[in-house]
Amino acid sequence: MSYQMKNPYQNTAAARLIADRVEALAHRKTQGEISVEAGFANANMMTFLKNGRNKVPLDRVPSLAQALEVDPAYLMRLTLEQAVGTTSATAITEIFGTPATKNEQAWLAELRDASENSDPRLTARSRSALRGIFNK
Repeated sequence: MSYQMKNPYQNTAAARLIADRVEALAHRKTQGEISVEAGFANANMMTFLKNGRNKVPLDRVPSLAQALEVDPAYLMRLTLEQAVGTTSATAITEIFGTPATKNEQAWLAELRDASENSDPRLTARSRSALRGIFNK
């Protein structure tokens, strides 16, 4: 059995985020502590999620996001892709909308305020200005 078969989700964005967050939080809490905070009975679950052996259970996203100190909407987007695949996740978000993080909601609120709720179109000029903020 190949390593990829043992860890079929290792290259997913969710697994990478979890690995990055566990590493970033290592100075304050252990993987075991994060696992307990997320409500997992098995302290090794964080290792399984980090290395892609297991999918993130959708019902654990809120508690896992809190334990990892990430926005739950962001983790849900990544977890949804991992759970059902990119094509199905795209279909779900086309129907129900994309979960917006608190940061994204703040951008939207500022856009509405700055435009005086005029529902401005995204023009080539405004797209270019926005992308310039991110050096794109």
